[in-house]
Amino acid sequence: MPPVRERVERFIAACKVEGIDILITSTYRDNESQDALYAQGRTKPGVKVTNARAGQSFHNYRCAVDVVPMKNGKPIWNAKDPVWKDIGRLGKAAGLEWAGDWVRLKEFPHFQYTGGVSLAQLQKGAKVG
Repeated sequence: MPPVRERVERFIAACKVEGIDILITSTYRDNESQDALYAQGRTKPGVKVTNARAGQSFHNYRCAVDVVPMKNGKPIWNAKDPVWKDIGRLGKAAGLEWAGDWVRLKEFPHFQYTGGVSLAQLQKGAKVG
């Protein structure tokens, strides 16, 4: 099983054990989808949700996943809700990097695993393994 998927499956299972229902909102993104997200809040309506253009996101290399916790069938996007700390802790325990810990543009829904492979290396064809 690929290393990213294995960690994400452990993460989902850990959330389930703790009674946290999470919804996967994004995994792989092609370049067109990435550029559309980048345009949001810049040249298209909406708030900025990424600083990454096509080829500059770990989603473009199948190394990232975005999630949202659900309560009573509704997504909890408010990062101040305490459930996000639990989700971050569980994702990290499963071996994922949590973008909620990032200094620039915290992304609470974003988790990734790169195995130490840099974005520049992925852009040149390296694989996470």
